[in-house]
Amino acid sequence: MVNAVAVLIIACPCALGLATPLSIMVGTGKGAQNGILIRSAEALEIAHKLNTLVLDKTGTITRGQPALTDVIPADKMDADELLRLVASAERSSEHPLGQAIIRGAEEKGLKLADPGDFQSVTGKGIKVKVDGHQVLVGNRRLLDDAGIETSKLEEKAEGLAADGKTPMFVAVDKKPAGVVAVADTVKEDSMAAIAALRKLGIEVVMITGDNRRTAEAIARQVGIERVLAEVLPEDKALEVKRLQGEDKLVGMVGDGINDAPALAQADIGLAIGTGTDVAIESSDITLISGELKGVITAITLSRATMRNIRQNLVFAFLYNSVGIPIAAGVLYPAFGILLSPMIAAAAMALSSLSVVTNANRLRGYKTTILKAPKTSPKVTPKVEVREEKTMKEEMDKVKDPVCGMEIDPKSADTTEEYKDKTYHFCSADCHDKFKADPEKYVKKEA
Repeated sequence: MVNAVAVLIIACPCALGLATPLSIMVGTGKGAQNGILIRSAEALEIAHKLNTLVLDKTGTITRGQPALTDVIPADKMDADELLRLVASAERSSEHPLGQAIIRGAEEKGLKLADPGDFQSVTGKGIKVKVDGHQVLVGNRRLLDDAGIETSKLEEKAEGLAADGKTPMFVAVDKKPAGVVAVADTVKEDSMAAIAALRKLGIEVVMITGDNRRTAEAIARQVGIERVLAEVLPEDKALEVKRLQGEDKLVGMVGDGINDAPALAQADIGLAIGTGTDVAIESSDITLISGELKGVITAITLSRATMRNIRQNLVFAFLYNSVGIPIAAGVLYPAFGILLSPMIAAAAMALSSLSVVTNANRLRGYKTTILKAPKTSPKVTPKVEVREEKTMKEEMDKVKDPVCGMEIDPKSADTTEEYKDKTYHFCSADCHDKFKADPEKYVKKEA
């Protein structure tokens, strides 16, 4: 009877039950102290497995505060007049690049006109009426779609892009009018953070809507070897899914509204705390400071937490695997030793105490001190530009009712029949949200 009581006490799985939640609790608390808000234990657990990290360029690698740098008019066009027309056209736009052009025009004392018939073309630019002129401002594809010849502007744009600037083509009344360029400075810690991520064995990928030359210049500056350029906002999530299709566990770091679907698609979404509410809501981890250093902290803290959990499990299993046979009397025939229930109770308490003590060791976690390389990293970025989709492919797309991402029905993660209509979803997470309250998203779609 005494042996049975001792076995019952020893077999109590208190230490096993404490092993994981204690470490998770301390880990998430330590993250909060360092400006990392972790939404769930699952996010903390998955983060240590990440082997690929996708960084949005604007606002993540760069400051997201571009400034006007160049105004290059085409033949017979005055530079100030070109800038006035472009800045006037951008007055109805909320895009950071447009605001940079407006600031540049105001600094020159130019009098801007009120724009009319404003039309935004997603991922390409804007079409606006200014003082009776039809003004187009955007990338080459915007002018190509309008049937406007861009060959005279290409060489100028390529030179600007090679310097890491973002060139924008301008057409006035269906004629090429010139190129304006803005530049966004790289954050101070970007180069050091990317170097630290590479030391952790993580492949860093930059994603941007900028053209090939601009993207390559920024990537070379910060030491990124793989670049996804000229990606339309609605295609970012598809690019993340493509990387996942390469058997990679992908994390996505972004801050804008157009990053939200990609953050939801990624295995772990990390939102810059200074970004939009939509991006933060779509993420698993929020970096309050807005610095890339927070990404390294999140990953290294996750690795430290998982290591601590494994240590706790070893303590708990070792206690049970040694204590139960002794309590059952395995040593009695040879040595005449029986385990008193009081000693068993003390051992049980000691086992739980060892797990608690080990979990509290996580409080000593220290963030990585970033050291920028003394010289610029020597890398040759591999730039990947998405292929233009055919009209048929565009027409065949459907919209995820939860996140709004356009997806190919054939590659949809899941589908759901509701009120005689089939809905397609980019991820299981979006599908679960729809099932929880379908009417909310059906009304939203309508």
